[in-house]
Amino acid sequence: MAEKKASPLNDLIFNVIVPSVVLMKLSGDEYLGSVGALLVALAFPVLFGGYELIKYKKFNFISLLGFVSVLMTGGIGLLELDAKWLAVKEALIPGLIGLGVFISTFTKYPVVSKMLINDTVLNMALINEKLQEFNKKADFDRSLVFANYLFAGTFVFSSVMNYVLAKVIVTSPSGSQAFNEELGRLTLVSYPMIAIPSMVMMMGIFYYMWRQIRQMTQLETAQILKTEK
Repeated sequence: MAEKKASPLNDLIFNVIVPSVVLMKLSGDEYLGSVGALLVALAFPVLFGGYELIKYKKFNFISLLGFVSVLMTGGIGLLELDAKWLAVKEALIPGLIGLGVFISTFTKYPVVSKMLINDTVLNMALINEKLQEFNKKADFDRSLVFANYLFAGTFVFSSVMNYVLAKVIVTSPSGSQAFNEELGRLTLVSYPMIAIPSMVMMMGIFYYMWRQIRQMTQLETAQILKTEK
């Protein structure tokens, strides 16, 4: 039986679209008010994350950082801290992930290796056999390290872009209706301007590693992929 996975559409709806609409449209005093709208908007990603954790029984460090990010955003708004702290928070989360990816380069298990070069989807026994046969193991390991550096770089890009967008878009005092509306716009804008470019960069990294495997092992795609017998 195929493993059930979370729906990317649901992720987009509950983590981006619904919170943004609530913040931008319901923050007025005639609706939920600035505090009420902020609490409702933040409740969606928190409850959705909890639901997926229970349903799919998956939890990891990145999920934890996402949860902490939501709590920090709520804290900044409810405690009416200076809006500059929102920009710092927006940069901090991807920055920490990027740092973790970079540090993993110096361990036995670089993040890229765990994500891509594993027995789940690739025929690693045959790949390693061919790398040894053509004396390419050292070259392959260097390519893997380079790919991990590039992967860490995608989070550095996200960190910088998060900070810049937050500084440009969110300029009103926290706790105000205008702050909520700007936070909603930031959430909407950050997805196409940060998430999508980052995804494209990651796909480029995976394609780079795929090409390295093909060139160094002289294997065909059908031989590289692990297929069920």
